[in-house]
Amino acid sequence: MEPESKILVVDDDAVARDLLVEALQKEGYHVESAADGEEAIERGRQSHFDLVLTDIRMGKVSGLDVLGAFKQTSPDSCIVLLTSFGSMEGAIEAIKQGAYDYLAKPFKKEEIRLVVRRSLDRARLVRENARIREVLREQQEFSPLVGNSPVMLDVYKLVAKVSAGRSTVLLEGESGTGKELIARAIHANSPRRDRPFIPVNCAALPDTLLESEMFGHEKGAFTGAVGLKQGLFEASHEGTLFLDEVGELGQALQVKLLRVIQEQEVRRVGGTAAIKVDVRIIAATNKDLSRMIKEGRFREDLFYRLNVVRIVLPPLRDRKEDIPMLAYHCLQKIAAGDGHPIHGFVPETIDLLAGYHWPGNVRELENVIERAVSLAHGPLVLPSDLPEAVRQATVAPPEEDGLVTLEELEKRYLQKVLRETRGNKMKAARILGIDRRTLYRMAERFGLELQEDGEGADRGPTGGPERS
Repeated sequence: MEPESKILVVDDDAVARDLLVEALQKEGYHVESAADGEEAIERGRQSHFDLVLTDIRMGKVSGLDVLGAFKQTSPDSCIVLLTSFGSMEGAIEAIKQGAYDYLAKPFKKEEIRLVVRRSLDRARLVRENARIREVLREQQEFSPLVGNSPVMLDVYKLVAKVSAGRSTVLLEGESGTGKELIARAIHANSPRRDRPFIPVNCAALPDTLLESEMFGHEKGAFTGAVGLKQGLFEASHEGTLFLDEVGELGQALQVKLLRVIQEQEVRRVGGTAAIKVDVRIIAATNKDLSRMIKEGRFREDLFYRLNVVRIVLPPLRDRKEDIPMLAYHCLQKIAAGDGHPIHGFVPETIDLLAGYHWPGNVRELENVIERAVSLAHGPLVLPSDLPEAVRQATVAPPEEDGLVTLEELEKRYLQKVLRETRGNKMKAARILGIDRRTLYRMAERFGLELQEDGEGADRGPTGGPERS
C-alpha cells in the first residue's frame, strides 16, 4: 500500500458503498465516495484518483459512463467495475474498453484487498514508467546518447573532447554497439555541425563500385560512366565522412584512402586533376585491425592515420545497468511512432532483458522491443511479449543468491498469479497476456493443477465486502 494512493468508491446503493469505504479505510487507504455516476465524473474532474471502484448499474449515468469519462480526463487511473452476475458480459466487454478489472458481487474482503493491491501496484508502475519517460525526454533534449554506466560515461567524455577538433577518429566495437550514433554525436557537437555528415558502408559495395562512390568518376571512365559524378569526399567537403566497416576495404582502396588523408585531395576515377577537400574522417570497425595488420590484410600506415583518437564502444553485456533506460528509450521511439498505447514494462520483463547476453547489442535490443510492442495487449510489456531466446535467459531472482532457469522462474510467476487471482483462470490468463488454452498448457507443463470453474472464488453474502 502507498500512503499517497487515493481511491474513489462509486455506488448508488448507500449500504454497499459505506461497507466498501469502511473496509478500505481499515486497510489504511485514503478513500472517498460518490453516490452516483454523475457525482463520480465531477469528482474526477476536480481531483486525481489512482483507483476508481464503480458499480455498473447506477441510474442514468452508469459505471461504463464513469469508465469512459475517466479514460478521457484521467487515463492513468485504474478503473475496477463492480457487477452482479446478470451484467457479467457487460463487465467483460468493459475490460476491452479499458477497465483494469472487475469484481462480481457479492465478494469477500480478502478478494477486494487483492484487487485493490494489484490495481494500485499497476498505477504505481504506470507512474514510474511515466517518470522514466520524462527523464529520457529531458536527456534527449541534450544528447541522443542513452546510458549512465561508467564505461559509457568514459565514452561521452572522449566524444566531448574530440568533437571540437578535426582529428581522425577510429571507433571500435561489436556490431550493434552504436558506432554510427557516436559518429553523429561527434559531428553534431563539432564546428562542422552545419555541414554534411555522410555515412558510407565499406562492406556494402565491391571495391570497383566503392572507389567510384568515394572518389567520383569522370565521364567515360568505365563502361556505364555516362557522365561526371562527384564522389562522397567532395560531397562531404567541410563536413564529416563516416567510413563504417573500414576493415572491409581492399588493399588498393586502402592505398588511395591513405593518400587522400595525407594530401587532403582526391582524384576522380578516370581523371588527373587533384581536387582539394576539407573532410574530417571518422572510421568504424568491428574487426581487430591489429591482427589484420599482422596477417597482411590491413595497411599499418593507414591504421596509424585512422587511429589518431581511438574510442572503444563496450558491448551491451558489459553495461547491463544501462539496459532499463535503453529499453525505455527504444519503447518511447517505437510506441510513439506506431501509435501503440504502451507505457512501459513490468519488473519481470526488465529482469529478463537485463539477464540476456545480447550478442546483437543495442540493435538487437531495439528489434526485441519493436517485436514486444507489436505483440503487447496491455499498457505494459509482459515477459510473454519477449522472444523465446530472451525468455530462456538465466536470471537470479532477488530472494536467492543462486541462478535459476527461466522455466523455474516462469513456474514461480504462474504460481504467484494463480494465488493472487484465487485460481480464476480468466483473470490469470489476462494478467499473463495469454489465452486460457495456453494457460492450461503451461499448467500441464509445470505439473500444476488448475481449479475447476467456481473453486477458489469465495463469495460473501452481500453486495459489499464480508465484514470480519
